[in-house]
Amino acid sequence: MSAIRVVIADDEPHARRTLVKLVAQRRDLALVGECRNGAEAIEIVRRLEPELLLLDVQMPGADGFGVLRALLPWCPPAVILVTAYDEFAVRAFEAEVLDFLVKPFTDRRYHDAVDRACRRLAMREAQDLGRRLRLALERTESRSDLSSARSFRTHFVVTIGSRSIVVATAEISWIEADDCYARLHAGGRHHLIRESLNQLESELDPGGFARVHRSAIVNLAQVRELERAPGGQIVLVLRDGARLPVSERRRALVTRLFG
Repeated sequence: MSAIRVVIADDEPHARRTLVKLVAQRRDLALVGECRNGAEAIEIVRRLEPELLLLDVQMPGADGFGVLRALLPWCPPAVILVTAYDEFAVRAFEAEVLDFLVKPFTDRRYHDAVDRACRRLAMREAQDLGRRLRLALERTESRSDLSSARSFRTHFVVTIGSRSIVVATAEISWIEADDCYARLHAGGRHHLIRESLNQLESELDPGGFARVHRSAIVNLAQVRELERAPGGQIVLVLRDGARLPVSERRRALVTRLFG
C-alpha cells in the first residue's frame, strides 16, 4: 500500500518543523507540501490533493476554518486541526469527522490522531466529508453566536491534600453526580467538588458538554464511540475507557450531536 500523502499548514516555523519530524517518523506517511498561511494552504491542497491535511486553526490570511470553507466541496479525505486553544469550535468539528491536536501536544497524542485518520482512510468513511464539513461549519457558526452572548466556565480549582490545582474544563472527560457533590474525571484522576450537576450544566459550554444522564455530564470531545443495543439503549465509550449509558429522555439529543 502506498504512503498517505500529507500537507502541513502552520504559520509557526517551530510548529511546522515539529510536524515535519513527526510525519517523517512514519513509513505510512509521505510529506508532499508545507504551507505558511491560509492562502498557501488553499492553493497547495487544491494542486496536490493530499489524503491527509494537518491544519493550524489560527493562521494569517485565512484561518483553518476559512481554508476548509474555501476547499469545499472537495476536501482532503482526512483532516487534523492543530490549535493552541481548545475552543468549542474545534470540539464541534471533532464531534463530526475531524480530529484535533492542542499545542503543545505529545508524540503519543499526534500518533493517536494519525492512526484514527489512517483508519478512516482505509475504511473510506470520509467519502462524504464535503457534506459533513458544511454541516459542521454551519453548526460552529450558530454556536459561535450563542457563545458570544455569554461566557462559560473554563476551569475548576480543586484541592489535593494541602495543594490547590487548576483543572481546565478541556481536561475533563466526564462529570459524575455524587449526592450533593460532583466528581470530575480528568487525566485518569477524579476530584470531588461541592457543586451540583444542575449548576454545572448551566455553567459549561453546551457546544462542548452535554448532560447524557441525570448523574452524568460528558465532554463531547472525549467520546470515542457510541454503542447501540438492540433495545435502543445507547452507551458512550470515552477515550479513557469509561462507559456512560445515555438515559432514554436524552437519546434524541445524543443522536443529534453524533448522527
